[in-house]
Amino acid sequence: MAVDLDRHGRHILLKEIGGPGQARLSRARVLLIGAGGLGSPAALYLAAAGVGCLRIVDPDTVSLDNLQRQILFRTPDVGRLKADAAQAALTALDPAVQIEAIAARAEPARLTDLLQDVDVVLDGCDDFETRFAVNAAAIAAGVPLVSGAVGRWDGQVAVFAPAKDGAPCYQCLVPGVPPDAERCAEVGIVGALTGVIGSVMALEAIKLITGAGEALIGRIMIFDGLGGRARTVTLATDPDCPACRPR
Repeated sequence: MAVDLDRHGRHILLKEIGGPGQARLSRARVLLIGAGGLGSPAALYLAAAGVGCLRIVDPDTVSLDNLQRQILFRTPDVGRLKADAAQAALTALDPAVQIEAIAARAEPARLTDLLQDVDVVLDGCDDFETRFAVNAAAIAAGVPLVSGAVGRWDGQVAVFAPAKDGAPCYQCLVPGVPPDAERCAEVGIVGALTGVIGSVMALEAIKLITGAGEALIGRIMIFDGLGGRARTVTLATDPDCPACRPR
């Protein structure tokens, strides 16, 4: 995929990206798990950044209450498969980006194929079983994982790459399903928060692909939307982690 100088000139002006970095973006293949509140802004910014291929996996259809935060979609999309609606929206943004729309669950048996030839995977799903499966598959494939999560007014982003540098994995941070796990359908969420966290996920993916800056590998950024504060915490590796330290 050739670099569009007019479209991506602002990236090329950045010394941390430049022409070589933009060329890497144009060759990159990104897997996005979930096209919801986090996946929507992440997909938009990755497509706008000129990634070569964006593979989007989501089994759901667009509902009216999605539109409060899932900015990929419009009212006429209600009832459509999210994967198909996302493909249409992102192709309209940049027709040169290859969009692979997969309207299916990211089940463990399918993840090996989904991760094939992928440079980075972004996980914006809303259930822990899928998160654990994506984490295990990313470790096996040696692919860095950008993970985001939100709840009410708070969000977090971390990058996991244990297969490459021995850093902690997602399951080092979350060993099992928290007993008090909440869903936004039950407790609510401010829509703009998903835009903040999803955008940071896209930013981390761009940094990983281009080599710019310092990715959040082994660290987690915690954002307090209600208080307007953010902090970054270093994560520890769990020596007994069943995912990245199997005995």
